Amino acid sequence: MSKPYVIARVGDLRDGEMKEVEVAEGRKVLLVVIDGEYRVLGATCPHYGAPLAQGLLYEGRIRCPWHHSVFDAGSGGLREPPALDGLPRFEVRIDGDRIVAVLPDEMPASCHAPMAAPDPAADPRTFVIVGSGAAGLAAAETLRQDGYRGRVVMLTGEDHLPYDRTDLSKPYLRNADARKPYLRCAEFYGKYGIEVLTGHHVEAVDPAGKTVLCRGGARIAWDRLLLATGAAPRRLGAPGEDLENVLYLRSLDDCERIRGLASAGSGRAVLVGASFIAMEVAAALVVRGFSVTIAAPEPVPFEATLGKEIGGMYRSAHEQKGVSFRLGARVDRFEGAGGRVAEVVLADGERLAAGLVVIGIGVRPVTGYLKGFDKHEDGSLLVDRQFRVSGDVFAAGDIARFPDWRTGEPIRIEHWRVAEQHGRAAAHNMAGRNAGYSDVPFFWTNQHYVITSYVGYARGWDEIVLDGDLEERRFLAFYLKGGRVLAAAGCEEARKMCLMAEILKDPDPPPLDLVRRKLADLR
Repeated sequence: MSKPYVIARVGDLRDGEMKEVEVAEGRKVLLVVIDGEYRVLGATCPHYGAPLAQGLLYEGRIRCPWHHSVFDAGSGGLREPPALDGLPRFEVRIDGDRIVAVLPDEMPASCHAPMAAPDPAADPRTFVIVGSGAAGLAAAETLRQDGYRGRVVMLTGEDHLPYDRTDLSKPYLRNADARKPYLRCAEFYGKYGIEVLTGHHVEAVDPAGKTVLCRGGARIAWDRLLLATGAAPRRLGAPGEDLENVLYLRSLDDCERIRGLASAGSGRAVLVGASFIAMEVAAALVVRGFSVTIAAPEPVPFEATLGKEIGGMYRSAHEQKGVSFRLGARVDRFEGAGGRVAEVVLADGERLAAGLVVIGIGVRPVTGYLKGFDKHEDGSLLVDRQFRVSGDVFAAGDIARFPDWRTGEPIRIEHWRVAEQHGRAAAHNMAGRNAGYSDVPFFWTNQHYVITSYVGYARGWDEIVLDGDLEERRFLAFYLKGGRVLAAAGCEEARKMCLMAEILKDPDPPPLDLVRRKLADLR
């Protein structure tokens, strides 16, 4: 059943504006005006429930304020991840000067894009996706959305359905009662004919014979192949690293082991490295009652990515929660008794008591199983603008070194949202469309609820210009080279960061004064 609700008056909003409206029983909708036409959509992002009215309506697109999912403001359809689904759209009527929304009793939180039903008789081909992470799942769904009706097979060495890896160092580790962060239920894959073969660890790819070989001997033929095996943690290589409770965090199983130790009771934890993963794990373990020390060779956390000032802000945020730092320090070895770690020994001889050690010193592309492929020195695969490695082989996500949309320079970016965008673009090309990647990279970090987002790409910069107050943790930071803005980081400036993502779409990096003028004009 549906019921009409008066949600606004004509003229309450100007063209190009949006507003959250609460209707009866606490339900909310998003009222949007585009070219004089009214649209009523779901008010929250299907990804993690962000209020979209706090985001940005720009050139017919709605950008989520939290994680930058993008939706079509007219239809509600998904334009860019990390959301997997679009917004529900509801009937709207104009009655005199009243705007009336017709809402169902049960309002959906999201809306699936139409997906083709599998039909091998109509299309006998098999598209195989090696990997079930961000790029792999995005590709599988996009193939169906593009009308591909052949067989879709996802191969993963893990024993889990696709899950949200970004959750592992944040809510899932922090909250003892959190549910497993699966992205889709098992029924979804069955409904749309996406075969997720867990426990299938791919050991070799034969491009000439168009087969993949799995551990145990299973051989699977393909017509087109997407390689999306992501990255694996870099190993420290220190003596004692094989002791019990010396762990890494990359997979859901890794996280379950850390959660199990955290649930057993508080204690002393040492984080090796000042990477985003290590620092986020440190913040989560503090919530779980651990006394935490971070030991890392870096003089300042995140200096290479965010700069000294923001890195110092995060160090201060951790210290205010009781975290201790040993920066400029190197781990010499791990020691313990009965096969279990008890101490982390630093190169200067200092000993740090530890019942739990988590090492987070970066990742490397998982491409060792690929023989005969051209690789960069870091192991990544070179792809063209369509994410093609060669012939009918494509690659996406952390293992893909792709042409910079601005300069053509081959680059590699280890961001969850970028991997999803890669997967979507690669799938479009596998399905016969012509698609590249020309959006602006985005990532975020959440440590002690100090949330910083980052848009753009700046491998190097001449200077960082800060607008705002680091002590108040409300600021924008601009990363400049030759006086032009390559990237920006922001804290408590969600709408401005949304606009930065739009500004930085220009292939020519804008000068700082132009960026500031555009931000100042933001309504």
